[in-house]
Amino acid sequence: MLFREDSADEYVNANAKGTSVTRAGQKKVLILASKLGYQTRGFAEAAEKLGVEVRFGTDRCHKLDDPWGDDALALHFENPQDAALEIARAFGGSAAGKKATDAASEKKIAAVIALGDRPTVTAAYAAEALGIAGNPPTAAEICRSKLRQRETLRAADIQVPDFFSFAGSGPLADVVARVKFPFVVKPLSLSASQGVIRANNADEFAKAVRRIRMLMESPEIQVLREPEHDQLLVEAYIPGSEVAVEGLIERGRLRVLAVFDKPDPLEGPYFEETIYVTPSRLPVEMQTAIEECAGDAVRALGLNTGPVHAEFRVNESGPWVLEIAPRPIGGLCSRALRFGADRISLEELLLRDALGMPGGDAERENAASGVMMIPVPRSGIFDGVEGIEAAESVPCVTEIQITARLHDYVAAWPEGSSYLGFIFARADSAEEVEKALREAHGRMNFRFSPRLPVEHPATGKLAR
Repeated sequence: MLFREDSADEYVNANAKGTSVTRAGQKKVLILASKLGYQTRGFAEAAEKLGVEVRFGTDRCHKLDDPWGDDALALHFENPQDAALEIARAFGGSAAGKKATDAASEKKIAAVIALGDRPTVTAAYAAEALGIAGNPPTAAEICRSKLRQRETLRAADIQVPDFFSFAGSGPLADVVARVKFPFVVKPLSLSASQGVIRANNADEFAKAVRRIRMLMESPEIQVLREPEHDQLLVEAYIPGSEVAVEGLIERGRLRVLAVFDKPDPLEGPYFEETIYVTPSRLPVEMQTAIEECAGDAVRALGLNTGPVHAEFRVNESGPWVLEIAPRPIGGLCSRALRFGADRISLEELLLRDALGMPGGDAERENAASGVMMIPVPRSGIFDGVEGIEAAESVPCVTEIQITARLHDYVAAWPEGSSYLGFIFARADSAEEVEKALREAHGRMNFRFSPRLPVEHPATGKLAR
């Protein structure tokens, strides 16, 4: 099946329509997400199936009067405490963390789930204000900063790369003197490997910093008002393979839902992810070590409820924590996961767990499955794709969705953070899944044209 977005916003919000009709006794869940996110459709469908009302809070412009008709709150995730107050006012909570009054019980939210990294801190403050289960705001804030997360995990004797931070606008000579090449430099709060660059020597380091500076000064990043905007993180490059862990914290304990192998080597200079396949083909002993490390990291960070997505490097020294985030896997990747005899979605599993409904403890299906996040080969105007039918005919491929919008500019990594689409496969073995994903991708041809230079109205200079 192919789905092309006419608008990323319409993709999100068209699927939220019809979910705001309240029935007596109906449970309500608040989903916090970017207005350009993909995942809301899955939650809306799962909620409708379960008879649950879903309300959305997004980072859309507050001056627009409900342009998509989904009654979503307009929130500023860069100001999480203020956003939480808006949520409390809308849904009958209290800034002091007390339970909603009887008069406001009809608006009472039973759970808050954040999709993507930016809303996670708002979700924690909102749960506190609404008097419902949620992660401590301090824990969510630590997870949002790559530096604070590294510091917390190191203090707990959990294996992380050597690291330090510096002001990205400052002189570089002193910084270079502190590092042992190769190492990785990255912004403190961007996600999806955006702005992450490996440097093998001083010249590459200087070029990487200049490139990250330009990215952080771009209008697309400036409008996000990210915290610690000027700070960059330097960390040792850890050789080895990468894995991702999808988990769910229940009563303070991490339950691992899936361990994904990333079979493509992620060695730099940029770190665009591609294939995720589960179950993992790593030795059982290493998988056990990864799961134990993930549990230790969750406890060290102070997380105590809800979904968790974690990234690790793995080598002869064991697992190294790259990132822990209190949110589910991003993009459309959740479609690679199914649970229980009825093969319910990850979104349905998370709703069942958050609301205390039966089925929240279902285990992942036995079949192997995987997803390819279709990489962006070069920056340019996306002109379309050929070979989709041939790709869909590959045995074991279950679905292909192209999410890049025709005639839009698409940035490759490290400036980019959005994929061209997703390929899904399911088979008896992880080897078959990986083979199918690669073959399907090889049958498609993505077309791009260069972006025309535009004259800056103030300086008269041409910019691309």
